[in-house]
Amino acid sequence: MSIAFIGAGNMAGSLVNGLIESGTSPSEIAAADPIAKQLEKLSVLGVVTAANNDQAIKAVDVIVLAVKPQVIGQVLEALSGLTPNQLIISIVAGIDLRSLETWLPANQPIVRCMPNTPALLGAGMTGLFANSRVTDQQKALATHILEAVGEVAWVSKEAHLDAVTAVSGSGPAYFFLLMENMIAAGQKLGLDAELSKKLTEQTAFGAALMAQKSNVDPGTLRKNVTSPGGTTEAALNLMLAQDFPATVIDALSAAEKRAKELAVEFGAKS
Repeated sequence: MSIAFIGAGNMAGSLVNGLIESGTSPSEIAAADPIAKQLEKLSVLGVVTAANNDQAIKAVDVIVLAVKPQVIGQVLEALSGLTPNQLIISIVAGIDLRSLETWLPANQPIVRCMPNTPALLGAGMTGLFANSRVTDQQKALATHILEAVGEVAWVSKEAHLDAVTAVSGSGPAYFFLLMENMIAAGQKLGLDAELSKKLTEQTAFGAALMAQKSNVDPGTLRKNVTSPGGTTEAALNLMLAQDFPATVIDALSAAEKRAKELAVEFGAKS
């Protein structure tokens, strides 16, 4: 498998590192980016760096689009030399298949992905959707590439990627907000900043690990640690009284709505 990255920012760099660690030879990876410093980071790993996008994509099996949504249209329209057997993987936020297919040659196999920022640490979650031109072998390639930075899940409808964006794409920020405020609350209760931070971070990590490793759902785990009349119940009762579940639903709905708006805002014009 040979891969070319158009764009060599943080997410592309994480994918490159993950692929190399999982056995892909750096010599099978090419990258192009207008910022020389981005390419230098990959060059030291043995990745082939190219002066332009056309040079990078020549004769490769897979092309990963990792540029900003504002420029993806002009980048794709300027490409030459694409062949119908080259798989396009887009990790560009907010750009739907309709737009990608508008800017790319007809019959191009395309996989659209929605990764999240924990991919930078190899702990990402990525939703994927393929157009009808993608073969089973190419789906396996896409899975292999994105698994280099975490877990993957294929969705049956492209529209579901907007929900993936709301849950996991934007999701880390929701947990950061909770952690941020737990740390501040701990300090208000008399803990020093460093201790409050450590308690919050390890508790978040442990809770996520329990949810992953347990064979029961989070609701059951919550009930298991909530003793009647205890401290946990006192805190949860306040959250429920202030309609925390509805806030979460409304927040994720707002994120999904914005994802749909971005597809219109940055996508190809009809």
